Amino acid sequence: MAAAKKKFVIGLTGNIAAGKSVVRKMLGHLGAYAIDADALTHRIMSSDGPGYKPIIETFGRFVLDANEEIDRGKLGKIVFADPEAMKQLEAIIHPYVRKATDYLIGKAKQDVVVVEAIKLLESPLREKVDSIWVATASEKTQLARLSAKRGMNAAEARKRMDSQSPQDEKVAAADVVIDNNGSFEDTWKQVQQAWQNLFPQGSTGDTIQIPVQRIREGAAAKIDFSKTPLEVVRAKPRQAEDIAEFINKLSGRAKKLGRMDVMAAFGEKAYMLLVAESQLVGVVGWQVENLVARVDEIWLDPKLSPERALEVLVARIEDASKELQAEALILFASPETAKLTQIWDKLKYEISTIPQLQVTAWKEAAEESQTPNSKLLFKQLRQDRVLRPL
Repeated sequence: MAAAKKKFVIGLTGNIAAGKSVVRKMLGHLGAYAIDADALTHRIMSSDGPGYKPIIETFGRFVLDANEEIDRGKLGKIVFADPEAMKQLEAIIHPYVRKATDYLIGKAKQDVVVVEAIKLLESPLREKVDSIWVATASEKTQLARLSAKRGMNAAEARKRMDSQSPQDEKVAAADVVIDNNGSFEDTWKQVQQAWQNLFPQGSTGDTIQIPVQRIREGAAAKIDFSKTPLEVVRAKPRQAEDIAEFINKLSGRAKKLGRMDVMAAFGEKAYMLLVAESQLVGVVGWQVENLVARVDEIWLDPKLSPERALEVLVARIEDASKELQAEALILFASPETAKLTQIWDKLKYEISTIPQLQVTAWKEAAEESQTPNSKLLFKQLRQDRVLRPL
């Protein structure tokens, strides 16, 4: 465990569509530094990654798409149908994944690190972890998720499922098993309990109670927003009802968000809350995935000065993103918010488009998070990039 000196490393695995990523993000909510080894694989395969050239030399230009990027769908059809081809691909990819994972673990400031890897048990990563967690789901659940989220037909989904080691083998090797067949809330309770069992005293300082009260009707109207200090705190899933109520109040949508809608969203991202005198006056949806920070929701009380609120919020989000080693921050704002050029210039953000982003991983992150009728604002948070020295 030399690469993880003074850190507790959780190795998280499970078969396809078992909900590993949701569990990883839950551990992030509890304060762990999360690494997605499979996302690192995508970076390594991109046109600006170290695995791009050897993959093309091994499998041919047939695997490229119209943009000269490796089409993971085409490559997947080859390697999932041929075990020898899979071994060739892994021989190219895995050394880079190990180096990048070691680097990120070494740089992490958090006491606990979780590494998600679908082939954790078959790789040297297994020797680096202190606790093995396995996310499980029934075959019926896996098939439904692969159809809904990845658009696979039943035959293709079963081929992917059959290409992996049996779920029972993973469970037999596990220190913690998370049954991920139910709701987000069911899974969250299991993850919280397992975390508490490992760290009864709380190991990261991120499990403290957040002093945000329930929204009181009319209370915010009494606040002098020009003078009241604004505080930014990271939300916990227990505040889902507050968040839903706040967004519903501002959105004017006919279909209202419910508590469970926001709970489900916690499986994809985190929320930053803007607080004035213990009242919720702003909500931002934010995440760091594959070393790219993204903001896809901004909700502010209309009585706030947007410039003042954004300055406080964005500073906190940048700090949190840097703690998670993000290379860049991509922010999607409404056209009205994007027009506040004075604040964006001050914060050193540029209005951009996805094709203008310089790094493949940044483009992919923007494509995944872009919201309708929004403007993209971009800022590079650091000059060094994890894969560049590899």
